[in-house]
Amino acid sequence: MFFFLDKTDERQRILISCPYQSDSNKGYKMGSGKWCLQKRDSFRSDSLSGNENVPETGCLSIIVLGASGDLAKKKTFPALFNLYCQGFLPPDEVHIFGYARTKISDDDLRNRIRGYLVNDRSASPSEDVSKFLQLIQYVSGSYDGAEGFQLLDKEITKHEISKSSQEGSSRRLFYLALPPSVYPSVCRMIRKYCMNKSDLGGWTRIVVEKPFGKDLDSAEQLSSQIGELFDEPQIYRIDHYLGKELVQNLLVLRFANRFFLPLWNRDNIDNVQIVFREDFGTEGRGGYFDEYGIIRDIIQNHLLQVLCLVAMEKPVSLKPEHIRDEKVKVLQSVLPIKDEEVVLGQYEGYRDDPTVPNHSNTPTFATVILRIHNERWEGVPFILKAGKALNSRKAEIRVQFKDVPGDIFKCQKQGRNEFVIRLQPSEAMYMKLTVKQPGLDMSTVQSELDLSYRQRYQGVTIPEAYERLILDTIRGDQQHFVRRDELKAAWEIFTPLLHRIDNGEMKPIPYRTGSRGPAEADELSAKAGYVQTHGYIWIPPTL
Repeated sequence: MFFFLDKTDERQRILISCPYQSDSNKGYKMGSGKWCLQKRDSFRSDSLSGNENVPETGCLSIIVLGASGDLAKKKTFPALFNLYCQGFLPPDEVHIFGYARTKISDDDLRNRIRGYLVNDRSASPSEDVSKFLQLIQYVSGSYDGAEGFQLLDKEITKHEISKSSQEGSSRRLFYLALPPSVYPSVCRMIRKYCMNKSDLGGWTRIVVEKPFGKDLDSAEQLSSQIGELFDEPQIYRIDHYLGKELVQNLLVLRFANRFFLPLWNRDNIDNVQIVFREDFGTEGRGGYFDEYGIIRDIIQNHLLQVLCLVAMEKPVSLKPEHIRDEKVKVLQSVLPIKDEEVVLGQYEGYRDDPTVPNHSNTPTFATVILRIHNERWEGVPFILKAGKALNSRKAEIRVQFKDVPGDIFKCQKQGRNEFVIRLQPSEAMYMKLTVKQPGLDMSTVQSELDLSYRQRYQGVTIPEAYERLILDTIRGDQQHFVRRDELKAAWEIFTPLLHRIDNGEMKPIPYRTGSRGPAEADELSAKAGYVQTHGYIWIPPTL
């Protein structure tokens, strides 16, 4: 086989000698021995996202199912409002439908969500709120009955007909702010009664919230039920951590900065911690939380997604499928979790919640060490830690580097170099390093190179995760959503451990509210190689 590359245009022309045949997608024929000319798209893309979709116009219907629930009023509707205020939801194209079982009027729903609509970026917030609320219409119906969804489709179609004088596609976005138990029935109703019917094109997409199942079997069953009704490009499994500003910055940091490239491997990095801490307990959600626990609620999804971005190889491009391919490779390289590399905890007073069983074995705290069996990360522990009712509230990634060999300054006791990405609160990234203490003596001290967002980007409002992800859904960009094979690989990692916990084979250790969690967790981290810094505290700089 010979190749001739002609780079006269933006794509490559390839001249190929074709002595054999493959299937029709490959573009060559067998036996002729002739030259054939083939064209292929370049891997490069003009847009950073790699998404080549032309901006769509026409009618956009956003349907929030579970509109009367907490998630919808606290997250979904405020995100839509912020997108509206920034001009991403033009009122001459967009209409928003709320759907739930509760029998209320349009105005009742508007009044329920009004107090959650706050936008500091708006010049006239009260006027914007009023205009936005007028875009919202409410339809009541069950989640498994035809009547409600037929009525919903009728109202959506009525809105689409009213916009029919404008040329463009008809787009329907269904946001399932619902418990996963009703996903199958709701998806069947959408598929049967509410699909986009426009001759001008357009689409129907669905957004589903976590938890996507409770273990591998239930997740696969749920994926199969939804997959029978919708194609993968129509399904957006939302994990709001992937919409956070600093999480989205990870790929840029890793692959756009030369000095990270040679350091980001097992030769230089000793361990990686990905931490989620809350300083409050379940607070009225005890019954719900007890079904899932901290591993299903936080570690198996949010922290594991962050791990993928920290550990993945450079993708071929920034196209969503190329990025998600690399994330799946990371997950498939994770070794089975060892019981001795897990510490579980439950805060004292958790079972006092009347909705929590008296003998609950559900962990409210967990430290789990994951090990990735590949060339880059062999031997580097990834320490995933999450807990409730602790002494602080934060989420961060802490990359700890190895000790300096031949330490002539005798400063190892002060701590190692660390690169820390603070996801929340006070978004920041800082490099912890050893410098000379100012003065006449040659003594060392730990300090930092600091990029704190509130100081560096004054006046810039960081978008909420849900804003970004809903906008990505409208644009058809699946980069920050979980693909089916990715979801399966994630559950394969944690399901055996979760089953051992569910069966009572592993018990959580009690810990005091307001503490760091069980002391055994710190001991496990130290055993894995993490060296805690003493005497140094990062203080977010003031403006």
